[in-house]
Amino acid sequence: MNLPTQTALARYGAVKVTTASPGQILVMLYDGLLRFLREAQAAIVAKECAKSGERIGRSLAILDQLLIGLDPKHAPELCERLQSLYVFCIQRLVRANVERNADMVGDVVRVLSPLRDAWSTAVLELASSPR
Repeated sequence: MNLPTQTALARYGAVKVTTASPGQILVMLYDGLLRFLREAQAAIVAKECAKSGERIGRSLAILDQLLIGLDPKHAPELCERLQSLYVFCIQRLVRANVERNADMVGDVVRVLSPLRDAWSTAVLELASSPR
């Protein structure tokens, strides 16, 4: 990709994030997380240690932000369950990185994919509901 195209894509991405609702940003975080996890999985299989470590690191950073963003004031039970889920995923990814285990990364993908889909559905329903 040439530099002008990369610059245009970067601008588009910045506008997309700054104009998105909190729910849309959440779904974008999940999309990025799942993309990094799949890339990490492929890199582990290909024995690309540096790439897999970097992608797992990015995944951990997103999970950390999701964990920090939980606000138990609004839904304490949901936040408690999500916290447990995120902590499980973080622990699994750390272990997957140390052991270079693509199956463990796959476990995290399988756990988070339905959650991403549920958030996406909720965001779409909220956007289409009358105010």
